[in-house]
Amino acid sequence: MREKRFVYMDHAATTFTKPEVAESMLPFLKERFGNPSSIYSIGREGKEAVEKAREQLAKALGAKPEEIYFTSGGTESDNWAVKGTAFSRRKKGKHIITTTIEHHAMLYSCEYLVTQGFDVTYLPVDSYGLVDPEKVGAEIREDTILISVMYANNEIGAIEPIREIGAIAKENDILFHNDAVQVIGTVPLEMKHKHRNVDMLSLSSHKFYGPKGIGALYLREGTEIENHIHGGGQERGKRAGTENVAGIVGMGKAIELATANIEDHNEKIKKMRDRLLSGIQEISSCRLNGHPEKRLPGNLNFSFEYIEGEALLLMLDEMGICSSTGSACSSGSLEPSHVLRAIGLPPEIAQGSLRLTLGDANSEEDIDYVLNILPKTVGKLRAMSPFYKPANMRNSSDV
Repeated sequence: MREKRFVYMDHAATTFTKPEVAESMLPFLKERFGNPSSIYSIGREGKEAVEKAREQLAKALGAKPEEIYFTSGGTESDNWAVKGTAFSRRKKGKHIITTTIEHHAMLYSCEYLVTQGFDVTYLPVDSYGLVDPEKVGAEIREDTILISVMYANNEIGAIEPIREIGAIAKENDILFHNDAVQVIGTVPLEMKHKHRNVDMLSLSSHKFYGPKGIGALYLREGTEIENHIHGGGQERGKRAGTENVAGIVGMGKAIELATANIEDHNEKIKKMRDRLLSGIQEISSCRLNGHPEKRLPGNLNFSFEYIEGEALLLMLDEMGICSSTGSACSSGSLEPSHVLRAIGLPPEIAQGSLRLTLGDANSEEDIDYVLNILPKTVGKLRAMSPFYKPANMRNSSDV
């Protein structure tokens, strides 16, 4: 019997904090603990560290340091981007365009804005989870003030046509926001050139091997947005509150490491992903969710017929494999993922989904282990299903 091992394949949910990142943070948790707003030496050291990290993020994004604002994470950045834009531009209009597959941070923010008198258009996606830029253009109205489309989907890994949508937004003088939480370290970003039509970009440190509880909002110079938190003068008066110095330092180091050699990193991750993909596709009655090519290098999302996703997760966990599912059962809801429903999966298929996201914690031995355990686990669950018949027991009436 193969020895049980620990395999972490949920990098889209969170990543481990790299040793170099943790080491960079330690002085600011211990002897260099001063408040960055203080004028004595350890306070000034904290301020200098915050500004160094701001420069690290700006360099990684091809932006200016003054365009980087630190937040508590991607959720806060999304909230600030959509609400801050809505309330600052409401005299111009109250119409917002987004998609049906956004993160709940965006969707729930939009739901709130509807209660405040705003109108939101939710664009559909195709069966791969991709937005059609022409449909974006078709929904623009005179009172449209914001278009928000995530750069890449967190569940199915679909990479959206951001450059085309950004050009449409620019032509119509509409602010354009991306939730880019999933793409740091996998997609090169260049806000001055390739992504020059992106006005706002949300980031979260713990998605690229940094600490949790710290994120950032890229806000293009001159972009009108309402101040987020009122109080002191931190973050140039737009987001008050004593800075999370250690977290900011860690995020700066993490993004520096994550963007140092993206091509080599992607090649390594894609090689493992493609081998895992080929092995899983040998399991009967399963489908890959998301585009086969226009997807994040470490993302795989499958739906297995005749099983329930949460049961699959629990059995894989017993064997040391950490993964996630499109089913929201574990969050107390019986509804399947809104993303899988948006791409056209019926509930009974969407409930049997599994997301495996690879990263720096993985090795070729992990791929071997998962390909040994997963088919057996799916088989055990299907054997308990009253609806499943092995292929050799089916007849033409079952098709």
